[in-house]
Amino acid sequence: MKKIAKEILSTSLYLLVVLIVTYLIVQYVGQRTEVVGSSMETTLSDGDNLIVDKITYRFNDPKRFDIIVFPYQYDKNTFYIKRIIGMPGETVRIDEKGAIYINGEILQESYGMEVIKSPGLAMEEITLAEDEYFVLGDNRNNSSDSRDASVGNIHKKDILGKAWIRIWPLNKLEILDHQ
Repeated sequence: MKKIAKEILSTSLYLLVVLIVTYLIVQYVGQRTEVVGSSMETTLSDGDNLIVDKITYRFNDPKRFDIIVFPYQYDKNTFYIKRIIGMPGETVRIDEKGAIYINGEILQESYGMEVIKSPGLAMEEITLAEDEYFVLGDNRNNSSDSRDASVGNIHKKDILGKAWIRIWPLNKLEILDHQ
């Protein structure tokens, strides 16, 4: 009887440690998230599963072109995945021809699928605060992003993490290239 009780206690402690370690990893290290929609095509597709790195931004600031994950402000259970275009302290504007300007200079980038048709809020110059980022989806004409008032500029404290690895589908398994 003593041996069975000892075995039950040992197994229970083992399971408790596994649960605590799992909780700590999900809470502070990495988290799985699924891409819903086509706003990040062709980089990420609907149904892709990603691991989000939740540690990097505790020690380093996000960089231009990083793909980040953040909660939608009106539904904390909905997460958006977008690319950082504008950095803290910069000004961002998108002209009627779809060109993106950072501090008055045209941004040289290759992530947008097509010419932007609707500059949205960025038709007028937007000055980012010291903790704000301007984000766009790679599928610029099919994305709710910083051009839309319902998303707006993203505060650093609201960034869940950096999209790190695509784990599904298996034939597209890869560490994501941000630059």
